[in-house]
Formats: sequence, structure tokens, C-alpha cells
Amino acid sequence: MTSESRGSPRRRRNSAERASPGRAVAFSDAIIAIVITLLVLDLRPPETEPGGLLRGLLEEWPTYLAYAASYVYLAVIWMNHKAAFLRIKEMDVGLQWANLGLLAALALIPWPTAVIAETARTGNLDDERVAVALYAIVGALLCTAWLVFFAYLARHPDLTHDEVDELYFARERPRALIGVVLYLAAGAAGMLVHPLVASVVFLILPVFYGLTSHGQHRWRRALRIDDGATPRAGR
Repeated sequence: MTSESRGSPRRRRNSAERASPGRAVAFSDAIIAIVITLLVLDLRPPETEPGGLLRGLLEEWPTYLAYAASYVYLAVIWMNHKAAFLRIKEMDVGLQWANLGLLAALALIPWPTAVIAETARTGNLDDERVAVALYAIVGALLCTAWLVFFAYLARHPDLTHDEVDELYFARERPRALIGVVLYLAAGAAGMLVHPLVASVVFLILPVFYGLTSHGQHRWRRALRIDDGATPRAGR
């Protein structure tokens, strides 16, 4: 067997350091499922006098809203994660750490969700300002983790399938950067103006990421198809 057929030592070493993304996808799905389950733990029966259960349940609406918003957010994260890994052929150590960083950030979501729900029950405006600021920080941290994840794949297109456009993940970075800016802006608005302003942004951002979960360029291409334009090839 010639040296060419064996490949260089560096090539063999790089191949040994890479792995199929299957285990990472299974692990990530398990983490997301656990985080979603943790959201439910804050849904507790209200403490009421006999005959006051309906009123007590209705007064818990901030808790239900916080749960619904965070559940949709996590569902969108899963959709984005799935869309990314459909394009990943293999993983190296750097990409594994980038994915672990992403999972560490999303695992924090139940914490500010519970804080927002608890402060909404008390009705203290100052506490509500701090709560939305905390949620904004966690949201910005999560978007930063996405930015690192996309940037790593943009620098290592050899980790993706051959048919994937080499610029695909480079084009995904602005989506993450938009999230960092808007979450921080929402947190500032919630502190300086009113927590409701931040809450509106928190509800809008998952919708944006849901609509673009298979790539911003594909979303724009779909809009062009609806307008009768000819779509471009590529993934």
C-alpha cells in the first residue's frame, strides 16, 4: 500500500479526531427535552381558599404566559439546531465544544422564566424590571453561543456535507447577531421604560427565528417564489 493510499499522518490524525454528529444530536435532543420539562415545574396549583380555585388559576396567567413563551422559544431552538445538523457531516473537537456551549446557554432558560413568573405574581415593578433584564441577558448569551457555533462552521466548511453552500453558515451569523442586539436593547428598554416593552420583543424574536429556522437565504428565496421570481439553487 502506497503512502498516497494511506494518506498523510496529519490527515489520518484529523480523521481520527472527527466523529459522526449522531451522538451529539441525540445528546442535544435529550438536553432540550429536559429543559422543556423543567419549565413545567413552575406550574404549581395556586394556594386558595375553598371555592376560589378558578380565580386563583386565572391570577396565575403570568406563569402560563412565561411558560408558553419559553416553550415556543425552545421549540424554535430545536428547529434551528436540527436545520444546522442536517448540514453537518462530521464534528471535530472545536465544533463539539461550540455545541456544548450552546446547550449550556439554553439550559439557563428555565431560570429567568421562573423569575419573571414569580415577580409577575408579586406585581412589584422594580422586580419586574430586573426580571426582564435577566431574561434579556440569558437571551443575548444564547444568541452569542449561536454566533460562535455558526462562526466555527463558517470557518470549517469541510465539516459540512459536500452539497452545502460554503457560505451557508456565514450567512447565518447575522441572525444570531440580530438576537444579541435586540435582546440587550429589550432588556435596556424594560429597565428604563417598562417591562412590557421587553416582553413584546421576547415574544417577537422566537417568531423571527422560527420563520428563518432553515436559513435566512431560504426564507428570502421562498418569498421570491411567492412573488413569481425564479429560485436559486443551493442549501
